[in-house]
Amino acid sequence: MLSYCTNVHPAEDLRGVLAQFDRYAVPVRERLGADRLGLGLWLAADLARELAEDPAAVKSLRAELLARGLSVLSLNAFPHRGFHDEVVKHSVYRPTWAEPARLRYTEDCAVVLSGLLDDDVEFGSISTLPLGWRTGWTAVDDDRATAAFEDAQEFLADLRDRTGRPIRLAVEPEPGCVLDELPDTTRWLRARVDPDLVGLCLDTCHLAVGFAEPERAVSGIAEAGLRVFKVQISAALHVADPADPAAGAALAEFAEARYLHQVRELGADRVRFADDLPAPDLPRRGPWRVHVHVPLHLVPEGPLATTTEVTRRALAEVDRVFPDRPPHREVETYTWSVLPNRHRQDLVRGIAAELSWVRDNALAMHIGGAR
Repeated sequence: MLSYCTNVHPAEDLRGVLAQFDRYAVPVRERLGADRLGLGLWLAADLARELAEDPAAVKSLRAELLARGLSVLSLNAFPHRGFHDEVVKHSVYRPTWAEPARLRYTEDCAVVLSGLLDDDVEFGSISTLPLGWRTGWTAVDDDRATAAFEDAQEFLADLRDRTGRPIRLAVEPEPGCVLDELPDTTRWLRARVDPDLVGLCLDTCHLAVGFAEPERAVSGIAEAGLRVFKVQISAALHVADPADPAAGAALAEFAEARYLHQVRELGADRVRFADDLPAPDLPRRGPWRVHVHVPLHLVPEGPLATTTEVTRRALAEVDRVFPDRPPHREVETYTWSVLPNRHRQDLVRGIAAELSWVRDNALAMHIGGAR
């Protein structure tokens, strides 16, 4: 079942989450003509803790979902809280996996997800950050993160044994983080994890920003003995000639105060990087990819483009490499409220259009039906 990620909505309490179901998710489902709609649910840390400590509340939330024709297969446990604050930037990477609060949040999410899954779902997935932001990360932090992953795996194994519902942790590489690209991530994980419990979340925007070859990147995951448990279907901005004044002016519209917009420039010898727009120190001699989650169906005016071709190739390669072990798939465009005004649209129409894009451009997936 294809899902959309609810981190696009700002609600951080239960009342707000239920309201977003009625205001957005149900109308999206109805607009698509689907009997069921999948959600990649985001629960802020305080709400995840509240629900984890109250099994009756989780049971009630599951009933609310079922009554609305909604299903939850996955949680997004990357943002801890405050994902729609006025300024987010680097705070989205805290707490890191070296801090106890990250493990606690992840365990709370696992407990909640195990109680929300439909009876016929094979497993639940939880996407999480790639340890933390790279700046200031130390060997001590790495040791603490290793220990936290050991504890997380023990918790997930016990939860699986008690409930019969496997919950799997999916680490999501992101530009600028400790685990920046897929090879970094697979090297770190393969030495530390049980691949039945911990694997990858493949964000196709992040993949594209690093100028990775999708086929090589996905096959490398399988070669490392790991699995893709979740794909976040997303697209980045592509700038063929960042030295073009028109490109600079168009790109400037996407520079905003809430989120980081990491930039990568493809050079003859290496990929250069900047941690945010406007990236004044990059030479502008090669094409840019920019970490802006742009709607999948968006066709920006030239000279900007998007990386949806990378998205298509990555999805096709996941289907080829993991034909009998399909991951969860969710659209994750959380940036609607900060897009340039001319690219915004009604959120229900926008989310439905993105899900339709996936249906039309990746024939192995569909809305509703088998998981």
